[in-house]
Amino acid sequence: MDLAYIPSPSTGVIDLGPIPLRGYAFCIIIGVFVAVWFGNKRWIARGGRTGTVADIAVWAVPFGLVGGRLYHVITDYQLYFSDGENWVDAFKIWQGGLGIWGAIALGAVGAWIGCRRRGIPLPAWADALAPGIAFAQAIGRWGNWFNQELYGKPTDLPWALKISEGPNRVAGTYHPTFLYESLWCVGVALLVIWADRRFKLGHGRAFALYVAAYCTGRAWIEYMRVDEAHHILGLRLNVWTAVIVFVLAVTYIVISAKVRPGREEVVEPGASETAEVAEGVEDADEGAKDADSGSASDADGDAERDDEGRAPGKNGTAEAAKNG
Repeated sequence: MDLAYIPSPSTGVIDLGPIPLRGYAFCIIIGVFVAVWFGNKRWIARGGRTGTVADIAVWAVPFGLVGGRLYHVITDYQLYFSDGENWVDAFKIWQGGLGIWGAIALGAVGAWIGCRRRGIPLPAWADALAPGIAFAQAIGRWGNWFNQELYGKPTDLPWALKISEGPNRVAGTYHPTFLYESLWCVGVALLVIWADRRFKLGHGRAFALYVAAYCTGRAWIEYMRVDEAHHILGLRLNVWTAVIVFVLAVTYIVISAKVRPGREEVVEPGASETAEVAEGVEDADEGAKDADSGSASDADGDAERDDEGRAPGKNGTAEAAKNG
């Protein structure tokens, strides 16, 4: 008898009248919102304009979703194109199935297009967004909890995930690998934030650190999963992908630090001039307010002096009349 476990939701869909609210999609949307919001704060802190991150995300997010879905469908094609399977299901993204590798790769293409249109260096934008992406992944992984998917090996640990009987799954308690990865992504985000403040990472190195740290966790978490996957030399395909991408990310950090040390002084052309103009206008407004306040004070002072000047005359006239 299991004394403790993490329950799975009985359904991944909540019907709000005629509108079905799917837990998987909801987690993805919240994750995107958090990534853009936090990335915008970091971009402004680096000297960029408000709203630039969101403008570029309009390109990056759709590309990322398409890339993530393509990676999943290609690497798990048997789920959609084998005998007895319906290939139309490949388009049903709400049922789960986004490969982070494809999402980052094609999302970077969309971000490059957006950055090029704004005259912004892609590495600087990626550095600002890196921890936000990790936070978004942490939130998005809970979509797998709603769909009861991507769990690990059977276990009776107190934090085991209870899975109900269903298509392609057997009821039982399993390692909650979705939770492991979610917590790992939070740690990755905090690591990037700390390292960025400590070492002033620039030219894409903060983003590369996020990639390397995520791959480290993804490798051992992937090893725990029991869902069907392709294997190469005894290891799951995603483990090999994590290892290769990790090596590339670390190599980029080392080479970039030697070739382009430090951080970009200007991340968005014209942003500093706009800020200076806005500050000048604000100072002018404050000066005008001070001038108005000064004029009002002078006017009040003149009025008081006039009253004081007239008061003795009135008193003198009254005294003269009394004496007379």
